[in-house]
Amino acid sequence: MPTASWNGAVIADAPIDQVQIVENNVYFPMSAVRQDYLQPSATETKCPWKGTANYVSLLVDGETKRDAVWTYRAPFDAAKQIAGHVAFWKGVTVQR
Repeated sequence: MPTASWNGAVIADAPIDQVQIVENNVYFPMSAVRQDYLQPSATETKCPWKGTANYVSLLVDGETKRDAVWTYRAPFDAAKQIAGHVAFWKGVTVQR
């Protein structure tokens, strides 16, 4: 089962058939993510084929990992399979 963890906490886990792999990133369904670890962020970036990425920070045991999570809230058609999913980076460990 794929998992995402940081600072000793499992942030997300989901059966392999519920995740999406895009550009070697594991996208977890939002329903598989511990919402209590998520903190809003205003950061956005643009991808020419996926659309606008919106970032989220993590807060675990008083430590913050800024913009370690991203999602495409309204992905372009070419990436529609990642709608409602999130991916991780910046030191978050993702196991497939």
